[in-house]
Amino acid sequence: MDHRAVLLTLCTLLCVTFAADQMIGGKAGSILYIIMIYPNCVIIKLCLFTSVNTCLFKDGHSHELSGAKLSLLGETSNGTNTADLTYGFISCAVAVVFYGSNFVPVKKIDTGDGMFFQWVLCAAIWIVSLVTNLILNCPRFWPLAMLGGAIWATGNITVVPIVKTIGLGLGLLIWASFNLLMGWASSRFGWFGINAESVGKPVLNYIGAGLCLLSAIVFFFVKSDVRTAEETPLLIAAETPLLSITRRDTSTHTVNSEDAASDDSWVDRLRPSTKRLVGFSMAVFAGLLYGSSFIPVLYMKSHADDPDSHFHGASQFDLDYVFAQFSGILLTSTVYFLIYCAAMKNKPKVFFKAILPGFASGTMWGVATCCFFLANNYLSPVVSFPIVTTVPGLIAAVWGVVVFKEVKGLRNFLVLGFAFCLVLTGALLTGFSKV
Repeated sequence: MDHRAVLLTLCTLLCVTFAADQMIGGKAGSILYIIMIYPNCVIIKLCLFTSVNTCLFKDGHSHELSGAKLSLLGETSNGTNTADLTYGFISCAVAVVFYGSNFVPVKKIDTGDGMFFQWVLCAAIWIVSLVTNLILNCPRFWPLAMLGGAIWATGNITVVPIVKTIGLGLGLLIWASFNLLMGWASSRFGWFGINAESVGKPVLNYIGAGLCLLSAIVFFFVKSDVRTAEETPLLIAAETPLLSITRRDTSTHTVNSEDAASDDSWVDRLRPSTKRLVGFSMAVFAGLLYGSSFIPVLYMKSHADDPDSHFHGASQFDLDYVFAQFSGILLTSTVYFLIYCAAMKNKPKVFFKAILPGFASGTMWGVATCCFFLANNYLSPVVSFPIVTTVPGLIAAVWGVVVFKEVKGLRNFLVLGFAFCLVLTGALLTGFSKV
């Protein structure tokens, strides 16, 4: 690996972790500091380990790995072994922690209508992919993978309205459920031209997917107090009397405007009942798009052995497509932001206090998705999707319940607990149907 990539990686880690610690502070900042350092080191180790052990394709012919490399990688003729499972589940663990926590730095910062925030988020995501690409010695760039990034970015523009309408924990649980269903179904049945994944226990597979769908319906009956959550500090430390930043405290700048615009977005003007319906609908929409974002990569991998295919010789190592997919995310996000600027007559709402939190959030998401790619590579999507798309919802719900106080009342806790049981049972059944 190039020493410049190592230096760039270390600088990125230091900047992001320092920024996260400074903007959150207290115990919560220390927790996030630890969460962000250790998993980043894990993914760097995994990238270094796998970048020298993947099959390289040239002129349409795959080169055989040497016996030493096969031994190092842990590949056997019988398929996935203990080493693959270990790396796969480590990747899953890092991914679920980051996916479940990546919006925590943003929760106490007003992001307005979310358009400026999502652009900052996507810029940070692209930087993560750049570092990963350097670590992997710049594998071939496949433009089709950018389509997956465009699909994800389209769903991502709904995140801020979702968090403002139904809360962080509930929103993530809903879109994660539909993310699972789309990712599972497309891989299980071979939708959109990808190879269908066979499972040894199809009954368990179907029951697990059905329970995940049922859990999304149950989540709708959980009522969250989002306004109280927005005005609740992330964590009150002994040395800091107040860490919360309400809407009125957030500095807003409207470009090329003499008067400061109101911080309230269109979401803030909705009635409570309408907020829940809009938030739930957007979460479903986002989940379906998120679950579709891996399809272009799976399509190329499925047609890599076809000599008549344009994708003949495409890499079978999922992480080789990260830079292309994340480039699609940044490009699409930039297009949406420019459209937004035009619609606002070149007077977009720019929230300066959302820049560092947005960058930290994007970095965490980028690392999580890199680990998701690794989990798909080592475990297959049929196993990784149930784990990576549902467990983060539980982590986010813990933040939402314990720290942000979004869910209150015995009835809501009972409904939420029932939904948790459905999610965990569905994820386990779907995963065990493969192994």
